Amino acid sequence: MLNITNRTAEAVHALRRLAKGMATAAPRIGDTKVAMSLLEKNAFINYQRIEDNLVIVRERLNRPLTLSEKILYGHLDDPANQDITRGTSYLKLRPDRVACQDATAQMALLQFMSAGMDTAAVPTTVHCDHLIEAQVGGVKDLARANAINKEVYDFLATATAKYGLGFWRPGSGIIHQIILENYAFPGGLMIGTDSHTPNAGGLGMIACGVGGADAVDVMAGIPWELKCPKVIGVNLTGKISGWTTPKDVILKVAGILTVKGGTGAIVEYTGPGVESLSCTGMATICNMGAEIGATTSLFPFNNRMVDYLNATKRNDIANYAKQFAHNLQADKGAEYDQVIEINLSELEPHINGPFTPDLATPISKLAEEAKKNNWPEEIKVGLIGSCTNSSYEDMSRSASLIKQAKEAGLEFKSKFTITPGSEQVRATIARDGQIETFEEAGGLVLANACGPCIGQWDRQDVKKGEPNTIVTSYNRNFTGRNDANPATHAFVTSPDIVTALAFAGSLSFNPLTDSIPTPSGKPFKFSPPTGFELPPSGYDPGEDTFQAPPQDRASVQVKVDPKSDRLQLLKPFAPWDGKDPKDMPVLIKAKGKCTTDHISAGGPWLKYRGHLENISQNCLIGAINAENGEANKVQNQLDGTFGGVPQVAAAYRSAGIKWVVIGDHNYGEGSSREHAALEPRFLGGAANIVRSFARIHETNLKKQGMLALTFVNPEDYDKVRGTDKVDIIGVESFAPGKNLTLVAKHTDGTTDEIPLAHSFNEGQIEWFKAGSALNLMAAKAKSA
Repeated sequence: MLNITNRTAEAVHALRRLAKGMATAAPRIGDTKVAMSLLEKNAFINYQRIEDNLVIVRERLNRPLTLSEKILYGHLDDPANQDITRGTSYLKLRPDRVACQDATAQMALLQFMSAGMDTAAVPTTVHCDHLIEAQVGGVKDLARANAINKEVYDFLATATAKYGLGFWRPGSGIIHQIILENYAFPGGLMIGTDSHTPNAGGLGMIACGVGGADAVDVMAGIPWELKCPKVIGVNLTGKISGWTTPKDVILKVAGILTVKGGTGAIVEYTGPGVESLSCTGMATICNMGAEIGATTSLFPFNNRMVDYLNATKRNDIANYAKQFAHNLQADKGAEYDQVIEINLSELEPHINGPFTPDLATPISKLAEEAKKNNWPEEIKVGLIGSCTNSSYEDMSRSASLIKQAKEAGLEFKSKFTITPGSEQVRATIARDGQIETFEEAGGLVLANACGPCIGQWDRQDVKKGEPNTIVTSYNRNFTGRNDANPATHAFVTSPDIVTALAFAGSLSFNPLTDSIPTPSGKPFKFSPPTGFELPPSGYDPGEDTFQAPPQDRASVQVKVDPKSDRLQLLKPFAPWDGKDPKDMPVLIKAKGKCTTDHISAGGPWLKYRGHLENISQNCLIGAINAENGEANKVQNQLDGTFGGVPQVAAAYRSAGIKWVVIGDHNYGEGSSREHAALEPRFLGGAANIVRSFARIHETNLKKQGMLALTFVNPEDYDKVRGTDKVDIIGVESFAPGKNLTLVAKHTDGTTDEIPLAHSFNEGQIEWFKAGSALNLMAAKAKSA
């Protein structure tokens, strides 16, 4: 790390006292103006705010600060009066910027339009990456997407132009790679409407995934509210080398913390081992931190970040960060709520899955675990790329393995696909020969987009329901996530391991120790992969896919066809009626893992992300009903018949009856998609009552006027039946920290009274009473 001594608050005060006695004041960090991005010349990095806020916060807390605390508290709206208690306080923060991907941007922009604003208060960008389906190859798939999604892309292009936002057209790349290449900077605070926004932590930025309503708040100039995170420290020692990659760090951490172990916490990486990680490798680790439920993850500012900033032509930012480096690393003696130790020199490559990203298996144990668990041994497809692992370093290391295998006369035994993360990476690996290496070996290069990682994959090689195995360098592998086939066993690992396994075609192969027979009969064993951290000849920017907002925005007309089945202007939700909700049927008692993919499926449903009525037809269709063990089959308590979850919910709504969902642990983990909260609200839901929530989904429910409640005693989940009608008592006196009571009325005439907890604060209770956070915002704007 950079060798810069931490300056204490006392030293800052001393400097300022000294400056008062001089004829010329001492220079302030804010005296230097550095643009946040080469594409936003008039939006400047505000290190002075962090410096000033931390003087106040240090005086108040009187203790060493972690790096994440420095950045977060440095962005407080009111540092003098803000309550600051880890895990308890709700911080009001001023993010530097907002980023939205096209699937979530539709609803975010529709909400922003409803708020009556004429321009975004902070720099904001929209990125077209989610709506491109992988089918036959990058060029043709992009052309097809442009045709199919024309009205959505036209809406996004005109809405961003109208409200002063940057727009990255289809083919530009995945949002998180574009952010890393153009907008992330050390010490910044960003929110993004995608759960893998923490990717920017690889450049020392706190970047958090949020729902669209949170993005709208910040775009409207309202402070962003976040429960003060706890801080988990991961101390890295040793040095990464050989087959071990940065991806293996987060695969290991996921195995330790599980999918809910990081909830409510920021994961902060420290220690001498950090120096052996590339900047893009650090981004990989932060990206997949979303899979442990972490608020975000980040690394301290170091020379690898400087190298990456310089390589992406942001030398001014690199130099500015060096001047501010004392606030871009943790204070000596900073305390963490939990510390994990990982020796990189001893870390073995891992492969996680299937069906969950926290089932971690060292590569040396994979064959044994596959046999023991009866996982399909044959690997049908190997897929590298995605927002997690599509850097120049990733691609060059994979290409080095392919060259070894080809020289030995080997062919892929599995299908092999490559997803470049950005147009810049694609153009650079095209120039430097890696794409030629991939294609000559039989690999299929897909569009610069999310593709199979989010289920945008027109897969034809297996039938739905057919058990099979795929290995990917992606970040998420929930049931049916990649190809809508619930029998697909998806494993996540590094691009290196994916590449080697694709030549073996089997989960029983360990590339570190095993050999593959060649056509000549001679055994072939891979040497460890090699590659370049950064392109030796610099990056090739490729095609210009950025649309800056026009100078004259007044004449821009936002395109929304009232007859569209893809886009629909929003209508406000009804406010609370002032009464305790009673006699509400349980729509579904969801059993086990219920992610946002289960609540609001992706894949073919992505096309309806801008049309609330249409996309609500997928509401909870993936959740498993505890009453019968089936998906999308619940009983309609009005007539006793069984139907799909959305259809039964709509029947209740039509009859004027509110309903509730009962959920298990970590309900709503996974994606940040707020549609998983909007849909239940649209269909007449009143409350979600669960053992525990994932952070983003809990906030999204609150934003939409839903009651997000938890069982005080998690075992009380078992007392509620899927055929119950319930009352929620205490809503009429709803207050922070005050429990509510669930009265579960069973069909046999018995009842159970069950205590319910909640995390609503005063402001969030006002959202509920108004019917949604957007309703409250619009009402305040109207009365101003």
